[in-house]
Amino acid sequence: MGPYSQAVSAGPYLFISGQLPIDPATGSFPQGGAAVQAAQSIRNIEAILRAVGGSLSDVVKTTVLLADLAAFTAVNAVYGGMFSGQPKPARAAYEVAALPLGALVEIEAVAFLPDAGGR
Repeated sequence: MGPYSQAVSAGPYLFISGQLPIDPATGSFPQGGAAVQAAQSIRNIEAILRAVGGSLSDVVKTTVLLADLAAFTAVNAVYGGMFSGQPKPARAAYEVAALPLGALVEIEAVAFLPDAGGR
């Protein structure tokens, strides 16, 4: 979607760019609102992590961008279910004026992968 990397490693850390809720099978956003879009964004993060031998349990920090903060409760429920391990990642959540392509949610993440060897 732009001139950036999906993820960049720095030592044992993997910095994952903000993930829009684009379903790779369809190239479009899933229907159903912000919670459904949040789930897709997290699945996209999970796919990037799997590509380097990681999982959602390796995520140590996320930033959640919402087009409407009124969706926070619904997004939070999905987020809590998908990041089910303990401790949960540190997180910041913000309402923004707009997101690319009219998305309702975008999520970026930082993972700690001590055994990744700088992949």
